[in-house]
Amino acid sequence: MRDADVVIVGAGAAGLSLAYWLCEPRPGGRALTVVLVDAPRGPLRPPERTWCFWEAAGGPYDPVLAASWDRLRVRGPRGDTTVGRTAPLRYKMLRSRAFETLVGERLSGPHGCRRIEAAVEWVRDVPGGAALYGHDAAGGPVALTARWVFDSRPPPRLPPARTTLLQHFRGWFVRTERPSFDPGVADLMDFRTPQPAHGLSFGYVLPLAQDEALVEYTEFSREVLDGPGYDRALRHYTEEILGLGAMRVTASEHGVIPMTDARFPRRVGRSVFRVGAAGGATRPSTGYTFAAVQREARAVAADLLAGRPVRLRPPYPARARAMDAVLLRALDTGRVDGAEFFTGLFRHVPTKRLLRFLDGRSRIAEDLLIGLRTPVTPMLRTVAELPRLPWRPSP
Repeated sequence: MRDADVVIVGAGAAGLSLAYWLCEPRPGGRALTVVLVDAPRGPLRPPERTWCFWEAAGGPYDPVLAASWDRLRVRGPRGDTTVGRTAPLRYKMLRSRAFETLVGERLSGPHGCRRIEAAVEWVRDVPGGAALYGHDAAGGPVALTARWVFDSRPPPRLPPARTTLLQHFRGWFVRTERPSFDPGVADLMDFRTPQPAHGLSFGYVLPLAQDEALVEYTEFSREVLDGPGYDRALRHYTEEILGLGAMRVTASEHGVIPMTDARFPRRVGRSVFRVGAAGGATRPSTGYTFAAVQREARAVAADLLAGRPVRLRPPYPARARAMDAVLLRALDTGRVDGAEFFTGLFRHVPTKRLLRFLDGRSRIAEDLLIGLRTPVTPMLRTVAELPRLPWRPSP
């Protein structure tokens, strides 16, 4: 006898989202038993983090959003500014603690969903389903069997790729002594930061009030910085570029997101799947993941609740993945200046169309129009080069 219909490993964005949709109250409908397995408190459990995405107003997570905006601003290296309106979409900011609380309310309902803590050591197929084994915070054994297991843990090593960059960042939640922010506009990319010798850097400002914001320093490059390096970059950005004056840092966050054209396996057994970033849900050219995770979670839940076999669709169409591979290689070789590239896109392409493109949901005609706004010769040279490049193990 199985312990559950579905076991979800990991309570990050992918695991929480899948649990949210699988445990949606359905009076009179099909109900599944679901176990969400989260790592015990300690090094395996990530600290509180922030997820951003764009969608129409009235989304399911709107009641617990930290903030949202209908205007996005991009600043070029020389200070030139482009502001675009996102209507009918909004750019939304969701904090992981608020999302966990929302999902926890569903898991505590009377419909066969629960959450446990365990460090999972292995997941494998067994006759009639899948099994996992691990240990709890006290070291005691934890064993579960299920018809399906969805594993959202990061893989120990990335699959082979032709190009791999890292999007790495540190953010400060700051409170200033004087009004310093416009709560109606989010700064998506501010390229006034000193650019590294390889890759690109930018600032990112999400205002929560006139005197409060999340301010981040981000790089796309091959290597991460050390802790003091991020702090120096953030001090320079907040003091010299933004001119915030006296301020207090109330919290911080840090992250590293692989930007790679690697091909992530999604089904790793008859009954075992990888979901979220572990299954390739991160958009290689931007690092955005949350919107693709929502599409994936809803589709999986719809299949399971309808009694259909699970069909994991690709997070992004093949055309989008091919364009991402070209851009990553062009950035990595230095053929394309990243700051000028992204600034030009936001300057010349309507914001709503560009957001569809960045989400992998644009049409071919839109892609062609956007392509004409990029450095055509370097991009064509990269297109010709890609088929000859080897797929190497990622560092």
